[in-house]
Amino acid sequence: MTTQSILLLVAFLAVLLAAGYPLGLYMARVAGDGPVRGLGWLQKCENLLYRWSGLPADKAMGWKSYAIALIVFNTVGAVFVYGLQRLQGFLPLNPQGLGAVSPDSSFNTTVSFVANTNWQGYSGEQTMSYLTQMLGMTCQNFFSAATGIAVIFALVRGFASRSGKSIGNFWVDLVRSTLYILLPLSLALSVAFMGEGMIQNFSAYKEVTLLDHVAYETPKVTADGQPVLDTAGKPVMEAQVATTQTIAMGPVASQESIKLLGTNGGGFFNANSSHPYENPTVLSNFLQMLAIFIIPAGLCFTFGRMVGDLRQGWAVLAAMTLIFVVMTVGVMSAEQQANPALQALGVDQQASSLQSGGNMEGKETRFGISSSTLFAAVTTGASCGAVNSMHDSYMPLGGMVPLLLMQFGEVIFGGVGTGLYGMLMFAILAVFIAGLMIGRTPEYLGKKIQAYEMKMVSLAILITPALVLTGTAIAVMVEPGKIGVANPGAHGFSEILYAFTSAANNNGSAFAGLSANTPFYNVMLAIAMWFGRFGVIVPVLAVAGSLAAKQRLSANAGTMPTHGPMFIGLLIGVVVLVGVLNYVPALALGPIVEHLQLFTKG
Repeated sequence: MTTQSILLLVAFLAVLLAAGYPLGLYMARVAGDGPVRGLGWLQKCENLLYRWSGLPADKAMGWKSYAIALIVFNTVGAVFVYGLQRLQGFLPLNPQGLGAVSPDSSFNTTVSFVANTNWQGYSGEQTMSYLTQMLGMTCQNFFSAATGIAVIFALVRGFASRSGKSIGNFWVDLVRSTLYILLPLSLALSVAFMGEGMIQNFSAYKEVTLLDHVAYETPKVTADGQPVLDTAGKPVMEAQVATTQTIAMGPVASQESIKLLGTNGGGFFNANSSHPYENPTVLSNFLQMLAIFIIPAGLCFTFGRMVGDLRQGWAVLAAMTLIFVVMTVGVMSAEQQANPALQALGVDQQASSLQSGGNMEGKETRFGISSSTLFAAVTTGASCGAVNSMHDSYMPLGGMVPLLLMQFGEVIFGGVGTGLYGMLMFAILAVFIAGLMIGRTPEYLGKKIQAYEMKMVSLAILITPALVLTGTAIAVMVEPGKIGVANPGAHGFSEILYAFTSAANNNGSAFAGLSANTPFYNVMLAIAMWFGRFGVIVPVLAVAGSLAAKQRLSANAGTMPTHGPMFIGLLIGVVVLVGVLNYVPALALGPIVEHLQLFTKG
């Protein structure tokens, strides 16, 4: 690992901590009922929204009512986004005249954006109109992120409650999260991005003349579009010269900011954050990584403030950070090594020269290995999925790190809201295990952890591995699943495993060798995304409701401290152990075998 990588990682964590702490305390005020100091004018907007929409903002909700409201809201959003894609050819703000998106792709994309996954089986600039990008994708970026924040607010209220049935009001949490947190941060970040060169316009695509003409060959076709074959049955090629290039335009900065802050990840362009219009400079790249982690990190301090003990937030943040640092060092180190397979080509000297800086395949030269690998760890540690390099081109062990970060349950630091409530599920499991070892009824933050909570925690933790492993098993057995694999063997298996891991954990990044825009994968991955999102949220809300109804007990001599090094170590151990038990056999068939094959070829 180079000095540059170490300094970049240290600088990133230092800025994250400095910005996350005050943001976390601010979000704790947003989670409350009263006005946020200094933003009284926004409360007027908030009250107008309640009045115009007829939302029951003054009604306290139990966990079941909260869950029903959440699912109904997201289902209605899904229907709207699906309809928008199917009708976009008839709608305005479509200067390129793009037609309707196919039914299976529309279904997959709808579920993807509603579930905060933003898996994209399409090329954004060639498929979606400006209206679809803004009204469908960008709005769902806000709503799905606000949904995650609302759930963590509800869960923390369950811990903080002194005994009651209410965990808050979903509509209030949704509105306040959007109005006070996501909109202001997105506006500020959009302006910063435009200052760095990110585009924001409604212009039609530009046809520009190339400075250097490009010669290439294409298969010759007949008038009816059939290929012309020679006597050997091979396609006849004809020379072509490209003199112009189409440059895509659009409202990019506004979508990019919430894509990152909401840990959504869906790019305006197919190349996502490696595209110069989405990520033009080294500074914009650093801001993007910071934007992905800033709210998940800040929510740890929100948690500490709301339960009345900031040390609890520090403990969870420490566990997240330690795992993140270890995994980031792993992917940086793997990508800064020469590929041993090049030595089998008999060009040792040339390979040494080309690989002296590490594995640059699939990475932008303006970012290099350090910024690319840190971005990969950040985006898969959070449930974001934005990418500035091709994960499919990473070394086998380098590609395994993003896989593992997702397979840990997207809790390092995880998505907006989802990361923290996922980690708190692991914290409950950790205190349950500790209670079994010392023969005491487990407690966490003064709340007894009993059979009901453990059943719900087990569901929340195990549903995503079940979706990942079942989906992968089906895909490698049936013909429609195998057809999409471009690379045979271990790497092809890794591509399928990565796809279902990304979908079920609501990440959205991919190993690009898998052709997933097919009816089979669009449907299978959509199922994984929907249940990977809401199949976790419902048990979490059930835990919140159960905890809220319990008396909060005072700490005594037998209470296990949950803010010290011992608990942090136990929490890390539980997260890693669950991930290992669930996924090691699958990882052994994919990236581990592929890594060993590097040393057996020749």
